[in-house]
Amino acid sequence: DYMHIRLAQESDYQKIYELVQTAFLTAQVSDGTEQDFVLKLRKGDTFIPQLEFVAEDNNELIGHIMMTKQNIQTQNGILTGVLVAPLCVKKEYRNQGIGRALITHAHQCARQLGYQAAFLVGDPLYYHRFQYFQTNKFNIKNNSEIPDQYVLACELNHDSLKNIVGEINIVE
Repeated sequence: DYMHIRLAQESDYQKIYELVQTAFLTAQVSDGTEQDFVLKLRKGDTFIPQLEFVAEDNNELIGHIMMTKQNIQTQNGILTGVLVAPLCVKKEYRNQGIGRALITHAHQCARQLGYQAAFLVGDPLYYHRFQYFQTNKFNIKNNSEIPDQYVLACELNHDSLKNIVGEINIVE
């Protein structure tokens, strides 16, 4: 059983669409439009092709993650971080560490590209293990309509959000 992670390619886009659509049918939190959200993100100016990955098992797509640019307005100007969304793993492959592998890989690549922080909207209980905490822990005010407890931030480098006072506005 050989799982590996690689950069997503255009030839994967249709399969990714189907994977995201199917995976979110069984997700705890879903509005049913995640697969269209992926298409929308790819068309936007926040898209980072180097930060879209798939997990494969025997040539079958079993997981997907993408990160897009997320600006934080701070007292010292704009800090550009990444927004992790969406992340999914095929139902029969869940709880095997594939989500963890995708996040860890994406974090490393984002760090190499110079991004200082990652943000996401998600279940704090799940994402806490990856060092994601409510943005207000880092003095970043959540300006979106999403409840604070679900708007999370992670420092990609040690103390990279330490002396920041800022605001985040996640556009859904």
